[in-house]
Amino acid sequence: MRILITGGTGFLGHHIAERLLEDGHTLTLLGRTASSNTPQRGLFSLRCDLRHRAAVIAACRGQDAVIHAGALSAPWGRWEDFYAINVRGTAAILEGCERFGVTRLIQISSPAVVFTGGDHQQTTEDAPYPRRFSSAYAQSKALAEQLVRNETRVASVILRPKAIFGPGDRALLPRLVAAARAGRLPQVGTGQNLVDLTYVRNVADAVALALHRSAALGRTYHITNNEHVPLWPLIRRVLRELGLNDRLRAVPLPLMLAVAASMELRAKLTGCEPLLTRYSVAILGRTQTYDISAAQRDLGYQPRVTIADGVAHTLGYLRQEVR
Repeated sequence: MRILITGGTGFLGHHIAERLLEDGHTLTLLGRTASSNTPQRGLFSLRCDLRHRAAVIAACRGQDAVIHAGALSAPWGRWEDFYAINVRGTAAILEGCERFGVTRLIQISSPAVVFTGGDHQQTTEDAPYPRRFSSAYAQSKALAEQLVRNETRVASVILRPKAIFGPGDRALLPRLVAAARAGRLPQVGTGQNLVDLTYVRNVADAVALALHRSAALGRTYHITNNEHVPLWPLIRRVLRELGLNDRLRAVPLPLMLAVAASMELRAKLTGCEPLLTRYSVAILGRTQTYDISAAQRDLGYQPRVTIADGVAHTLGYLRQEVR
């Protein structure tokens, strides 16, 4: 197939491209920066911002499928930016797919769209959106999902991978490591919360499956490693492996949420990004596990790389980055 991957020059897009090249597809990687993939046959790069509507629409010409992985993913920012990139960018992709007869759209979303800020245990895809979203990012991705669901002329599948990590990640583990290195990483809450993580190669496998499974059309799927991991013991293990102090001071979750709320208020007055947000605190302090039985049934999805192996691969990458 000829496939356009938005966000193709980023962390997830890079791994999706590597996976799909193995299947012999011809790929065009759309991103704001140059591709880090080694130039090779069947791989093209296109520099484009998702806010450039006409260019995004034109990029869909001649494609059999589009994997829409590009997004503004951040715990803080201006609503106007989230809306322009995540919502209007998705609208442009849908228009391009319809105009040029693209036969399959894979929309990469997030379980953040149903995150209430409380504990989630084996949450399924039919959980409703909350009345109040936990972040501007979550709200914008929910609006993007609604656009995709309401577009009946483009065959689509929505995937919601949870907490993607792996070599090349600059958001999840690297941010925690940087905070620990600076002496600014407390344990949020009791340290007993369980979370679902997803190794990036497993997400790429789910995308490859969604391209061909007719039973998945029009449906939404949570994607995880299907291992409910105690978060803080895992964080401590990563810190020890990197030679960092893993004796973290425990701070009660309600206190951390109050501190984050005051930082958010100050950020609104100063325009500077806060060190903490209530969303990021809740992500670190709440249990978040998600049911993937629908993806197993309809996609035939089974995570091939375990959390343990994925962490080992990621630690090797992080050590190289330090050197």
